[in-house]
Formats: sequence, C-alpha cells, structure tokens
Amino acid sequence: MTGDRATRHVVVMGVSGAGKTTVAQGVAALTGLTFAEADEFHSAANVARMRAGVPLDDAARWPWLCSLADWMAARHREGVSTVLACSALKRSYRDVLRQGPPEVDFVHLTGPTEASGSDWHGAWATTCR
Repeated sequence: MTGDRATRHVVVMGVSGAGKTTVAQGVAALTGLTFAEADEFHSAANVARMRAGVPLDDAARWPWLCSLADWMAARHREGVSTVLACSALKRSYRDVLRQGPPEVDFVHLTGPTEASGSDWHGAWATTCR
C-alpha cells in the first residue's frame, strides 16, 4: 500500500483514569480500527522514571510522541486506520501526533470520575451505532 487508500486516525485523550483505553478499545471493536495503547510505546528509560515516581518532562516525552506519530503514519501507508489511547493533554503534544498521518481526530474524554471505565464503553457503543 502507498497510503492512497483513505484511512482514519483517532486519538482518545484525557487525564489518567478517564477511560481512554476502555473507550479506544470499544471504538476499535465497533469499527475495526487498529488499537494501540500509547503507554506501550514508552522507552525503557521513561518507564524506569515513571516507576521511580519521577514525572516525565517534555524532553522525555518528545521521542515517545514522535514514535506514536510514526506508528500512525506507518499504518496510514499500509491503508490501516487506527485508534490510539493517549493522554495528549497539551496542544504541543497533539501537534506532534498530527505530524504522522495526514489527518488525526482527537476525542477528549471529560466528565465525572464515576462515568469513566466501562460506562464510557456503553456510551460509545450507543453513539457509534
């Protein structure tokens, strides 16, 4: 594939515990988009920092964000649509993700904490049908 086939790339974003993974997996199940969890793209160094309780700064995040953009771009070239669970809370982070495939849609999960998790999946299932 050369990427000429239309693809769709969606980033489900929000704070920790908002239900990003649950919603993105639900979207993938309902639509056939290929799912990825952004946390799985972190380098070993980033994982070690986080396990030690050290928050990642922007310098540590840039290579990670670039790898996510590259992953979406590679799927686009294959003609494969994607849905990615990723915090992407800063505009600058979303700008990096936009450098991957030609178009990226962002879905920002907000709401009370009691509406997260499996309740979000139910809401998406209703919306996507």
